Amino acid sequence: MEPLKRTSIFSEYEKYGAKTIDFGGWDLPVQFSGIKEEHNATRTSAGLFDVSHMGEIIVKGSKAVAFLQTMTTNDISKLEPKKAQYTFLCNENGGVVDDLLIYMLGEDHYMLVVNAANTEKDLKWLKKHNNYASNEVAIVDESERYSLLAIQGPKAEAILQELTDTNLAAIKAFRFEMHVAIHGIEQGTIVSRSGYTGEDGFEIYVAPEEAGKLWNLILETGKEAGIVPAGLGARDTLRFEANLPLYGQELSETITPIEAGLTFAVKVAKEANFIGKDVLKEQVENGPKRKIVGLEMIDKGIPRTDYEVLSEDGEKVIGHITTGTQSPTLKKNIGHALLDTDYTEIGTELLIQVRKRQLKAKVVPTPFYKRDN
Repeated sequence: MEPLKRTSIFSEYEKYGAKTIDFGGWDLPVQFSGIKEEHNATRTSAGLFDVSHMGEIIVKGSKAVAFLQTMTTNDISKLEPKKAQYTFLCNENGGVVDDLLIYMLGEDHYMLVVNAANTEKDLKWLKKHNNYASNEVAIVDESERYSLLAIQGPKAEAILQELTDTNLAAIKAFRFEMHVAIHGIEQGTIVSRSGYTGEDGFEIYVAPEEAGKLWNLILETGKEAGIVPAGLGARDTLRFEANLPLYGQELSETITPIEAGLTFAVKVAKEANFIGKDVLKEQVENGPKRKIVGLEMIDKGIPRTDYEVLSEDGEKVIGHITTGTQSPTLKKNIGHALLDTDYTEIGTELLIQVRKRQLKAKVVPTPFYKRDN
């Protein structure tokens, strides 16, 4: 059995009381002070997350745009330097190989930020479909060059601003600045206004050898403002409340972006014939046969991942739970479920098979949580 991989910040976890778990082959903190405390701090103040396990793949060359247009569902031509875009790599059936962010670093130069467990798979997928010469399209895994910290929450900007002369307010959503100097950190960073919590915040790409120092610096600077180190547990409850998908649950090789309700990142009208386009175009035009919706429990119980969902009379299995928990923000038992489209109208009552019991639930609007500003 291979030893678990560790990020460059691993040595700092212990002093903050981290409890770590195996997450896709990485030894990562599931929590520090507690999932609910970290969740609530991120909603009201700020949370700091180590997401250095994410993969960074560089695609560059004179044909990089043409190549990425055939590989991804969104429209790369809409990007400009210092702008990022959410998109998908799909298979021939429209299922998702991975969901990712693409950063345009410069002309014909892109950074794909991919899910940690999918980095190797994505790299193989991209190389397999690259028919261009190496000087036209070069594909390189540069994950070793970056550590990644995410500072999220309503006080994120104010805390980070104390550490840089760059005007962070000028960085709008899905934009980024390169070569950002942070006080006390020798090398420049990439600072992106993005995240995975439903809150405002930034993701900071930093050299691995300086990541631990930056981690401690941010926590010390934000101490009075109430920042806390946060783990995977809070990251999951935060993203879930905000209706952000998790690969392997709301998205997979057998669940399409259209079924997941993420049509905004699928541009079937673009000229390029990207992989999976025909299936996705049909689903966009005629509607998918199943889709992901929000559920709220009527009976007492928590809808957990993979629990079966049944019709109101209990006679028919109509789907399954993709994510479910007790919402720390709303104090309600809620879930995402992939259901037959006939049962997805708001207000529809259903049954969840919770072990030997069938518990009532209803379809509700999503996102469950949306920040005020």
